[in-house]
Amino acid sequence: MSKPESPGQLSDFDYQLPDELIARKPLPRREDSRLLVVDRRRSRIDSRRIEELPSLLDPGDCLVVNDTRVLPARLLGHRVATGGAWEGLYLDTHPSGTWRIIGQTRGQLKPGERIALTAVHESNTSSVAQELLLLEQGSGGVWLAELDPAGDTLEVLKQFGTVPLPPYIQRQVATEEDRQRYQTVFARHPGAVAAPTAGLHLSTDLLDACDRSGLGLQHITLHVGLSTFRPIAAEQLDEHLMHSEWCQVTQATSKALENVRRSGHRVVAVGTTVVRTLETAAANGSIEPFQGHTDLFIRPGHTFRSFDALLTNFHLPRSTLFVLVCTVCGIDLAKSAYAEAIARRYRFYSYGDAMLIL
Repeated sequence: MSKPESPGQLSDFDYQLPDELIARKPLPRREDSRLLVVDRRRSRIDSRRIEELPSLLDPGDCLVVNDTRVLPARLLGHRVATGGAWEGLYLDTHPSGTWRIIGQTRGQLKPGERIALTAVHESNTSSVAQELLLLEQGSGGVWLAELDPAGDTLEVLKQFGTVPLPPYIQRQVATEEDRQRYQTVFARHPGAVAAPTAGLHLSTDLLDACDRSGLGLQHITLHVGLSTFRPIAAEQLDEHLMHSEWCQVTQATSKALENVRRSGHRVVAVGTTVVRTLETAAANGSIEPFQGHTDLFIRPGHTFRSFDALLTNFHLPRSTLFVLVCTVCGIDLAKSAYAEAIARRYRFYSYGDAMLIL
């Protein structure tokens, strides 16, 4: 892809969305979503359906999906000392074995405080009281905390956590439908605190149809964390600090994708997390094996090296995700596409419709 225009200010990446176009529930089937197709070369915008994806791509093209699995990372509880309500989000586990969490409560938390976790869904069968001992607070409001009693992180989250839905979905606790649908069908590796939402459109049946059409499929992993959904606070984009997220491109995947590109076919990134991972792995010009953390913030001025088309959802204004889409399309074409989607009453955000940028 060619190099886009130079960086702008945050206000350049704003748009107005009617509240009724925010999708707060998934459609009956994953492949029921609509698909806005944006052709960069022709500056053309067409309205299609996600189930037409196999016919919109060519045999030999390769889809790349993020196989991270969303953790039940949202936690509820209360401060043991005061009884005050507390709500938090597990982020990851520090190398020392302590948890990294963010949370909110009335008043100011202090090191040494204890948080008693509360079961938030009926499947909790634990008879053991579970507490978090707050150790210290770092940058960005992130706390280090110890489990008391000590336990396996995944088991504790399974017992006391629930799916961390975005605030705009406006549900206090995730439903059984959310637990199934706010997860991709190819999710393998637990570690995300938000879904790679472009992949939510791909059902098993649609992936089978893609395979029959001669499309390839490769997996990367990026554990979606704070960087993906934390708002941009700075007006100048180059002043925004991205938190790092762990990602991986295996040697087999990097080799397969380089072969796709050498053969003249397209690498189709399914979601912005795939773009950030592939671009991190391709920092030296070609897609190489990579395992580690990335804090890559893709904004106008970035030169793309790793992919040729992008399947993505419609993202919040003034977000790093919308900035990335504008970088792929060009700001004017991206805003035209969003205006077209609004005019056609597309559904927006995590449970919403999709856009294919060619």
